[in-house]
Amino acid sequence: MRTFSRVALPLTLLLAGCAVGPDYQPPRPQTPGSFRALSSQETSKPLAAAPNPLWWRSFNDPQLNSLIDRAISGNLSLQQAVLRIAGARQQLAQARGGLFPALNGSAKVTRQQLGLKGLLKSNGVYDRVDDDIAGQLDGLNHSVTLYQGSFDASWELDIWGKVRRQMEAADAQQQAAVAQRDDVLISVEAEVARAYLQLRGAQAVLATLQTQIKVAQETWELTQSQQQNGLAPATNVENARAQLASLNAQLPQYEAQARQAMNGLAVLLGKTPGALDSELMTAKALPALPGLVPVGIPATLARRRPDIRQAEATLHAQTANIGVSVASLFPDLSLTGQLGVRNTDASYLDDWSSHFFSIGPSLSIPIFQGGRLVSSVKLARAQQASAALDYRQTVLTALQDVENALVSYRADQQQVTALDETTGALQRTFDLASDSYRQGLTTFLDVLDAQRQLAQAKAQSVQARTQSALDLVALYKALGGGWENYQQVTLPEYAVFGPATQVN
Repeated sequence: MRTFSRVALPLTLLLAGCAVGPDYQPPRPQTPGSFRALSSQETSKPLAAAPNPLWWRSFNDPQLNSLIDRAISGNLSLQQAVLRIAGARQQLAQARGGLFPALNGSAKVTRQQLGLKGLLKSNGVYDRVDDDIAGQLDGLNHSVTLYQGSFDASWELDIWGKVRRQMEAADAQQQAAVAQRDDVLISVEAEVARAYLQLRGAQAVLATLQTQIKVAQETWELTQSQQQNGLAPATNVENARAQLASLNAQLPQYEAQARQAMNGLAVLLGKTPGALDSELMTAKALPALPGLVPVGIPATLARRRPDIRQAEATLHAQTANIGVSVASLFPDLSLTGQLGVRNTDASYLDDWSSHFFSIGPSLSIPIFQGGRLVSSVKLARAQQASAALDYRQTVLTALQDVENALVSYRADQQQVTALDETTGALQRTFDLASDSYRQGLTTFLDVLDAQRQLAQAKAQSVQARTQSALDLVALYKALGGGWENYQQVTLPEYAVFGPATQVN
């Protein structure tokens, strides 16, 4: 017992040795107290409250909610990101295995010619013995079959913390993989919302155009009737026909946009293009903007945006890698041992007299590596400095994304208000021009011009509303919300980790 204590105490002190290299210190980014563009007085107002992690539900559209839920479970890019988390966890398990001894077993049968007679001759042994002994020594020149089985154990003591730094780096890389999954999740949610809003916006423009086409059709029929009764020239009929054809020519553009949006939604859900046509073909109104849009404060952005957390985890991993490279400059101390049996007769392998063993420490000291180890340290430090700059740049880019999204959101809402006023005025102008034309007080060209301007203004108004909704999606994506309630994703049965694997 006393002998064990004498051995265990030094080993405990060695294993508790400090880990070389710098200890990671989380960065503290400098952020403003609030976002500059929060002074909006528009209909949908941003405010400094905590953002809603389920931001898409603010559109109050059950179909959009259903599409996003199905995309989270079926999107292939998201499943790839989940698999990367599983791979990072296995890398951490591999790094953790370096703390424990390695034990290997082996068994072999070899046919050997020892060449002992030649060694004895070269040393003059045959010259000093009689013929009987020489005859016995001749037997050593025969080949033999050697049976051997053994266990080999080795344990590299983590004196300088190399393995612990490797574990630290692997754990940080796992955190980076989780943040990357969250970033992909946010992108999927935003892309589904964008495609859905583009679909409803294109359908709204089509509905507006259909209304204008109906009015243009009635105008054309009216001019035909007047021309047949000698009350209007043929030029009015042709101008009305041209106006109708111009409106009809705009339909294919928005029909293609609607079809492309449906195809995009199908792929985002992990389905083939066209799989959602029956569900989405029926036109629905463009979702209204929420009255209030909570955006939080810049100080919370670094914890919420996955790309910032991924950049921080990468910085952590690169900091730990410095310790790994520094530890390579110091000696490695290992405990090795071997226990086995061997004999030229297999039936004697269970005889204890056939056993052999070896045990003892092994010290490896790096003396000359051609500058490779020192260069590794310098490289690790350069990579850590680069990761620190990348983190700072990611924070600045995130702040810029939010500010730009707020500016665009406010500007497009102002455009919607102005276009609504324009549309109202042009509608009154068209109504007055139509009445005046029927009474013979104005020319038909005034009616056509008013109709053309009204059609353009209505289409622009719908497009501006669609763009405002898309700006809101971009704002929510810039804020980095949408991953908090989805920390578990179930992989499909064809995944390499087995059926229905869950990765947090």
